[in-house]
Amino acid sequence: MSKQPRKQRKALYNAPAHARGKHLSATLSKDLRADIGTRALPLRTGDKVRVLRGDFKGHEGKVLEVDYNNYKVTVEEVTLAKADGTSVFIPVDPSNLMIIKAELDDKRRVKNVKGDN
Repeated sequence: MSKQPRKQRKALYNAPAHARGKHLSATLSKDLRADIGTRALPLRTGDKVRVLRGDFKGHEGKVLEVDYNNYKVTVEEVTLAKADGTSVFIPVDPSNLMIIKAELDDKRRVKNVKGDN
């Protein structure tokens, strides 16, 4: 693997779909970390997250959409009001989020996370 930033960026832009999910991971809260036994998880629609950095720091909400093309996440409470009064969701970088409550209804996700093979 190259150290050159241009090649690192190119690899990120040309990454296949199954590898993109790995880049859309967020850190877990301390209680979830102790329960699940890992530091971070790939984000999924339905996970409850807290914004750690930026203008919306402290806001909490559910993940509405995970954008694999732009490596961004849409969170329920992170909106701006337009001039006409409508609200617009602001995409957030997953590195600025912390998962508070993970959506563990999917048996495959639980198996992968907890390591029960």
